[in-house]
Amino acid sequence: MNKVLEFIKKEAVLCAAVLLAVISSFAVKPDKEYLGYVDLRTLAILFSLMCVMAGLQSLGVFKKIAGDMLKSVKSERSIVFILVLLCFFFSMLITNDVALITFVPFTFTTLELLGGDKYKKLVIPVVVLQTVAANLGSMLTPLGNPQNLYLYGKLQTDFFSFVKIMLPYTTASLVLVVCGVLVFTRGVWNQRTSDTTDTAQASAKAHTSDGSNRLTLTEMFAKTGTKYHVLLILYLLLFMVALLTVIRVLPYEIMFFITLIMVLIADRKTILKVDWSLLLTFVGFFVFIGNMGRVPAFSEALSKIITGRETYTAIVSSQVISNVPAALLLSGFTDNIKALVIGTNLGGLGTLIASMASLISYKLAAARKDIKMGKYLGVFTAVNLLFLLVLTILYVIISA
Repeated sequence: MNKVLEFIKKEAVLCAAVLLAVISSFAVKPDKEYLGYVDLRTLAILFSLMCVMAGLQSLGVFKKIAGDMLKSVKSERSIVFILVLLCFFFSMLITNDVALITFVPFTFTTLELLGGDKYKKLVIPVVVLQTVAANLGSMLTPLGNPQNLYLYGKLQTDFFSFVKIMLPYTTASLVLVVCGVLVFTRGVWNQRTSDTTDTAQASAKAHTSDGSNRLTLTEMFAKTGTKYHVLLILYLLLFMVALLTVIRVLPYEIMFFITLIMVLIADRKTILKVDWSLLLTFVGFFVFIGNMGRVPAFSEALSKIITGRETYTAIVSSQVISNVPAALLLSGFTDNIKALVIGTNLGGLGTLIASMASLISYKLAAARKDIKMGKYLGVFTAVNLLFLLVLTILYVIISA
């Protein structure tokens, strides 16, 4: 019983999606139309991207890039800028989840090497800003987060047209993130320190565990004839295959089978690192939305509530059920997908559960005994609400 409760607590969104799917099946009996509910293209691309990112992460590629970037820093403020902006820009391609899983642990080690007082002063605001940066940077591209990938498919537009939708908000977000770093690192943090470079190098070494991972980024590409190098090339090629599918050059069926076969042959353990619960959550919501769309009373009532208020409805609902479920649910009852793209991305700010990626940083911080989680939640909420307010005002101005 305890294990069941632990699973429900850990996978609350998945359990809710499955429960809704089961309940809705009583209203609409299973039939052949169920087969058309599931967006196979979205699931196939998500699966492929998860495999690629899990593979590259296991090779330590992103931490190597971070380590190389930190070697050239001139001040402690520069270190903070790099740690935060890595999450902002990398999330556009490797998703907000992967960016946080990769760079938040790296941040703990880097800040610890700066010294106890500096660590205590910076650790909470830096991790909070990294979380916000990952959620905001990821909203620019279809690759940045799961709801974008899904809504991009529904929108039936090209890659750059999608980017254009979120570009004003992403640009404003970058300004907000930079201001946040300047505020939290004001004072002595812009001073040059003699051991800054040593700190960066030590941090990079602290995140390596074997001979191959001790290579610098340049050495990694120069070294040939190793399994490490082969896997690196394989995952980079598979990423290009996934990107071609996202921009609708390659059919998703071909991408899926290429990725599945190559990963099974070359690095099958990566399959276990795929977020299967997220994929099943999508399936559960697809079934629920498909069923409820066939119930006229429910469909018409929800459509009336949403119509003309898509962005605000998405922002508010994201605060309660998270932005991925909000995107899946609301997209079944409105044709204004562009408004949902804006609403679910801005809605990733706010509460801790507004974006499931935020829970990654929270769990990583909570696992450390030297971080006061009450203070963390206070800083997190204050920064998120402030940024959400500014970006919502920007939306009002743009849409006026």
